[in-house]
Amino acid sequence: MKTVMITGCSSGFGLDTARYFLDQGWSVTATMRVPDAGLLPVSDRLRLVRLDVTDPDSIRQAVAEAGEVDALVNNAGIGWLGPFENMSEPALRRIFETNTFGTFAMIRALLPQFRAAGKGVIVNVTSSVTMLPLPLLSVYTASKAAVNSFTECLAMELQPLGIRVALVLPGQAPATRFGANAMDLMASAGEAPGEYQALTAKVMGEVMAKAASEPTRPGDVAQAVWRAVTDPDCPLRLPAGRDAEALAA
Repeated sequence: MKTVMITGCSSGFGLDTARYFLDQGWSVTATMRVPDAGLLPVSDRLRLVRLDVTDPDSIRQAVAEAGEVDALVNNAGIGWLGPFENMSEPALRRIFETNTFGTFAMIRALLPQFRAAGKGVIVNVTSSVTMLPLPLLSVYTASKAAVNSFTECLAMELQPLGIRVALVLPGQAPATRFGANAMDLMASAGEAPGEYQALTAKVMGEVMAKAASEPTRPGDVAQAVWRAVTDPDCPLRLPAGRDAEALAA
């Protein structure tokens, strides 16, 4: 029986991906900052593990608890939409520590196991916002675009070792807790300088309207991750959700 380890399973894409893999008969190591047994169905194929991807000790302990895995899905992340000038240094570093360096750290922790086995799959969940420049998303996009470029290079590096690497690029899904967490982080920055307010209102309105008309569902991402893990012929970049697919086209 194959096992997948998924980060960021407390809500949204990660939670639905964990459910999807369970439904397909896989064993799932679902990681969360605060494990909640009530979020997923009771199963002898499910292991809940506490994990903070920004904490090296937490990563070491989680990987030890997970044991042997066949696939790693890096899904944990936090968002931001707002003027760069209004972003605090701690918020900027928190986004990169989670979205970028947390992904790097998880892969580094599991690579020795995959290399020894001569097989394994790594799927990094980033974002469709990396497909085109957008205002007010400079730091978030940069944190995810860095993972895109890293993944493309890493795929070439690991292919001779029998390890496959892929990207899933979801569209907008503001109804998930990811969106709520991003709003909380943005609110902590306080009000932006007045010169940015008209642009901020315009962009926020466009984002919410687009998400309402063409939302990406967590199930779209779960199915894309499943394909990325199980289909050796899957393309390196896989958009997930109607809006992401439209951008890719």
